[in-house]
Amino acid sequence: MLNGARQTAGGRDLISVLDLGSSKACCIIARRQPQAAGAPGGGLRVVGIGHQRSHGVKAGVIMNLEEAEHAIRAAVSQAERMAGVAVEDVIVSIACGRLRSQTFTAKAEAPHGHVGDDEISRVLAGGRAYAERDGRILIHLTQIGYRLDGAPGVRDPRGMAARIVAGDLHAVTADEAPVRNLLLAIERCHLGVAGFVANPYAGGLAVTTPEERRLGVTVVDIGGGTASIAMFAEEHFVHADVLPVGSNHITFDIARALSTPLAEAERIKALYGTMVRARSDEHEVVSYPVAGDDEGQVRHTTKAELHEILRPRVESILSLVMDRIAAAPLARYAAGRLVLTGGGSQLVGLAAMAAEQSGCPVRVARPVSVGGLPPNVCSPPFSVVVGMLQIAAAGGVSVRMSGERGHAPSSYLRRVGSWLKEF
Repeated sequence: MLNGARQTAGGRDLISVLDLGSSKACCIIARRQPQAAGAPGGGLRVVGIGHQRSHGVKAGVIMNLEEAEHAIRAAVSQAERMAGVAVEDVIVSIACGRLRSQTFTAKAEAPHGHVGDDEISRVLAGGRAYAERDGRILIHLTQIGYRLDGAPGVRDPRGMAARIVAGDLHAVTADEAPVRNLLLAIERCHLGVAGFVANPYAGGLAVTTPEERRLGVTVVDIGGGTASIAMFAEEHFVHADVLPVGSNHITFDIARALSTPLAEAERIKALYGTMVRARSDEHEVVSYPVAGDDEGQVRHTTKAELHEILRPRVESILSLVMDRIAAAPLARYAAGRLVLTGGGSQLVGLAAMAAEQSGCPVRVARPVSVGGLPPNVCSPPFSVVVGMLQIAAAGGVSVRMSGERGHAPSSYLRRVGSWLKEF
């Protein structure tokens, strides 16, 4: 139970982020460190961490409000106890709602013959209105570049002469209902939402370098229930996608094939799962308990047999991911390099298999360390939540909505959907 002497994690010096996934709920509280503004992680120092097994979430979508609420409360409470603060609002990652990425152009006239803040505001307002059509919620809006009277390649047109200014914009939107359910689960924990961050963007930002993002790179974050795709080119975030497949499907395949409990199947996957074949696999025995009526009985398999269980599912996941990457409008600019992250990326031999399927260099990456972050948390499964810290530290969430509890969810979401997130 929090006491009155604790600080409130709602001030400008404290940042709280929450990532509710299919396999885990993670909350991190960090304090700004102005004296270390140039340090990796944006001058932040982590003061509280909480992560718990997630329940009530499937493929990134909340299926049971009570179970999701319990997971959020447990993760936030753990972080609060470690930090000695009370969290009032959190920045939340969004992977649900069939995230849709689109690139388009919005135009505005410059009646005075030069471009000012008013013209830029009209371009962005037109872009937001276009992205939010058909009841979609705007999660992310990036300015890729501007065109002045049709001439492209302008980064900041303010003060320049033109009659027509057009902005090349990238927007990520989501269906309203799944986002509303996520918001309800958070508000049931008596928390406000300080901002939304697109899950693929956060994960991709955490594991790539500025040089990679300039040259073009695609990041695939393989989580428990989803696989997210983020593309970067010319330093801009240009595409996002989320597939409802993940490493939990591999765990279920093991559990079904071996008739073993899910917890034991997860252990087998983590300890013995590999995409690399060796001659010794035929003789290396794996022991496991049996689920159901034969509980207590122990059976045996080999690493070679386990490989045959894993391989079809892994190939299927990679095939779906590669098809989505190939279908992306800007794939030719970003698909030359592939970075894998997320808990599922730790499967031995996955990078080599992905390189074989994609025909491009592939590496498995962990997020850039933030001050105070333990080594076990600075690992691929936590890429999204670390990326959220980096975005928040850089001012990527430009509007705070604390104190909005009590508003109807639909009106609140309309306001949330209008937030502009720039990095």
